[in-house]
Amino acid sequence: MTSIIDPADDYLTITAAEEQMKINYARTKKENEEAYADLKALSRVLEAAKKSSMRPPNVPSVEQHATHLNELDASRLSLAKAIRDAEGTLASKEAELTALKQEARALEDSDPAKDHQIQLDGSALRLKIYRGLGFEPVLDADGRATKMLVRSESGDIHSFPSDGTKSDFDDADQLWRLATS
Repeated sequence: MTSIIDPADDYLTITAAEEQMKINYARTKKENEEAYADLKALSRVLEAAKKSSMRPPNVPSVEQHATHLNELDASRLSLAKAIRDAEGTLASKEAELTALKQEARALEDSDPAKDHQIQLDGSALRLKIYRGLGFEPVLDADGRATKMLVRSESGDIHSFPSDGTKSDFDDADQLWRLATS
């Protein structure tokens, strides 16, 4: 039996096995440390990715962002309408200004006294003045005055024939006497 168990040979085998176990332990410990370091690095990367994938607190949510976009769209439309209304008002004011400028030019070019003189017939104006004073001529078919109706201050109406026998001065004097009676 001595040949089966050799203590020197067994000692060498045990030492070689212990050496191999130490080497394996050191190698697995090193692999574990490297794997743990890789795990830590990957965990940091994962945390950074989680943080970057989440919205920061100062950034609105998707619903808030959509609501804000809708509000901005509505304000854009109302501003566009206000601009369109203002442009319409501007166009009408410009047209009014153009019309007023043309009217001002026409008024500058016109002579009111001359226009008034053209519009008024001298005889019509005199007739109106006579009527205002209380004298109303009665005309015949040819348009000549045959007599004069005179309204006096007392309200009486007198008829004065215009026959041409007296002078114009005497006729005027008689007419004024009737008017003041």
